[in-house]
Amino acid sequence: MPKVIVAQSVIDIDRWLGGKAERVEALGTVATSVTDHVALDGGNQTAVSMEVDDVATLQAMVSSPPPELMALMEKHGVIPPLAIYVEK
Repeated sequence: MPKVIVAQSVIDIDRWLGGKAERVEALGTVATSVTDHVALDGGNQTAVSMEVDDVATLQAMVSSPPPELMALMEKHGVIPPLAIYVEK
């Protein structure tokens, strides 16, 4: 199961971190070991690391989010675009 990192900018770090449980639930359909990361410099860069069975499914989900995921991203203050990194 490859590890994947999804990186993005957010409007407010505390707002984004407050959505941890919702993020784990939403990504739990395609991923396990969902972990949040914030920039060490205190900036607005964040990332989510996870283990994924089907990287193509995650990529499709993030590239063209269904309405409920898009609403969650907006609620958490995510600023597109998102970058996806896959363990090789």
